[in-house]
Amino acid sequence: LTRSSARWTDLENNPALQEYANYGLGAAYGLIALVALVQLVRIQLRVPEYGWTTQKVFHLLNALVCSLRCGSFLFRAQMEQLHPDALRLVLFDLPGLLFFTTYTLLVLFWAEIYHQARSMPTAALRPIFIAFNALVYACQGGLWAYESMADSDSAERVSAYISAGFLAAVSLCAAVGFLLYGGRLFLMLQRFPIESRGRKKKLREVGMVTSICAACFSLRAIMVALSAVDAAELDLDVMAHPMLNIIYYCLVEIIPSAWVLYILRKLPPKRTNQGYQSIPTR
Repeated sequence: LTRSSARWTDLENNPALQEYANYGLGAAYGLIALVALVQLVRIQLRVPEYGWTTQKVFHLLNALVCSLRCGSFLFRAQMEQLHPDALRLVLFDLPGLLFFTTYTLLVLFWAEIYHQARSMPTAALRPIFIAFNALVYACQGGLWAYESMADSDSAERVSAYISAGFLAAVSLCAAVGFLLYGGRLFLMLQRFPIESRGRKKKLREVGMVTSICAACFSLRAIMVALSAVDAAELDLDVMAHPMLNIIYYCLVEIIPSAWVLYILRKLPPKRTNQGYQSIPTR
């Protein structure tokens, strides 16, 4: 155990690893952003007659989040020197908030499908989604402002604890949303009386995306909370912890994003003169 701890410390203090870890993470995010943009273009070419559907917005936000992360890692050394500190925090935290919005958009989409299938009203779902996201951004903006005005170490620590607790709570809300509506939609599809290839594929898709997203948001909440409790050893988004950054961002954003994009890679059906192609029943 002592040797493993010493080896971990040596890796964390390796200047080459600190530099190239950021380049590697930036490249991974850049690749995912490119994939999301290509898929967005493919969807637009497939059904150009529709505007900004949920599917298109999801891929656009994915590309935006990953592009911001790519830039923040490729230019990490320059960002570490930014002043005031609040500006640096905004640039580090904003992609995480956008990631939350991107994937809770899937929760909204599933909630609308579930409510429509159950003949329940859907008019309030989008306003609730927008209002909740606006509240999250407003609260985080207030925390950024508070931290920028902190004039002592104790005030900065309090601000860091509150901010970490808030981000952890937001991540837990996202995990609960996926379990609630992903689980409901999964059970509804499972009870669907007609056996078809399309139903089986959708059942697998909903189950996998629900599991992946609930797990990644739960892990994010745990890691963010732990980073506030033990900032010396578990602080995230700092150059001094390259191995921790690699593990954290791979598990909570890079791998889940790539996996979900692969699962949701199917394009919408083409439109014909008679309308859209029907979904195969067997």
